[in-house]
Amino acid sequence: MRFTIYQESRQGGRANNEDRISYCYSRDALLMVVADGMGGHHYGEIASQIAVQTLADSFQREARPTLADPFRFLQKGMTNAHHAILDYAERHRLNDTPRTTCVACIVQDNIAYWAHAGDSRLFLMRASKVVAQTKDHSRIRILLEEGLISEALAATHPDRNKIYSCLGSPTPPEIEFSRKTPLQHGDIVLLCTDGLWGEVPGDEMAAALTGANIVNAVPMLLTQAETRGGPHVDNLSVVAVRWEDNYIDDASSSVSTQTMRFDEIATHIEEFGRDPAHRSDLSEDEIEQAIEEIRAAIDKFNPRKQGQ
Repeated sequence: MRFTIYQESRQGGRANNEDRISYCYSRDALLMVVADGMGGHHYGEIASQIAVQTLADSFQREARPTLADPFRFLQKGMTNAHHAILDYAERHRLNDTPRTTCVACIVQDNIAYWAHAGDSRLFLMRASKVVAQTKDHSRIRILLEEGLISEALAATHPDRNKIYSCLGSPTPPEIEFSRKTPLQHGDIVLLCTDGLWGEVPGDEMAAALTGANIVNAVPMLLTQAETRGGPHVDNLSVVAVRWEDNYIDDASSSVSTQTMRFDEIATHIEEFGRDPAHRSDLSEDEIEQAIEEIRAAIDKFNPRKQGQ
């Protein structure tokens, strides 16, 4: 595989950054994950951390170097994350469980497979256009599809942030899956939270990324969203990949997996409380305790192999 990939998360105008992002790749498979947490007193960011870390851990264990069934992997990973969040809430006797949206994508054999719960989105961009995207699990999306409100009204509707599917809710999440989608050379797959797509529409992002190096262009989109959103803009997070599908015309920003070992995995995920983009008022002891509890919740539903 050969691709260019970039990820970044910004706090925006919020007190905490409850978004989490990650990507991992083996010689022949790539995983990207974006999650947007909901919940007070850092619990939202714990829920999103559990989501991305559960999927990343599973990928590290199962991509040898491909996944046997990408859709099954996504379904199992999100479901395990959902139960791990519920377990965390039960052990802490929380009246309301922390929750998180989640969108994740696997690419292997030049085919993309994705799944989501909530309103974090995936866009597939080709030749300056959005050719596929996820549908938000939100009340607003239903109203739009039924023709009851316009796009203009949706942008300011009081229910625009209400979603009906997420990980960590008392009811099982509605996890929606894509079709197997072949990628072409130059395609861009972009996963993001509503802090970005709520300010910069997908077609505008597609036009801005056409022919551009995403390592330079994606930060500009985040800055544009921050400017448009003003002082109270939401957390903004994105993972974007430009698919190259060959090993020629090497560039410094590209990743080539050609020389990776059969069992080698590269993972880009920050542990809770350790990422400068996620400033926290928790003490070091509180961060360490949170890390231990997150790991315990994940391992209960996603146990590591002995010796790992």
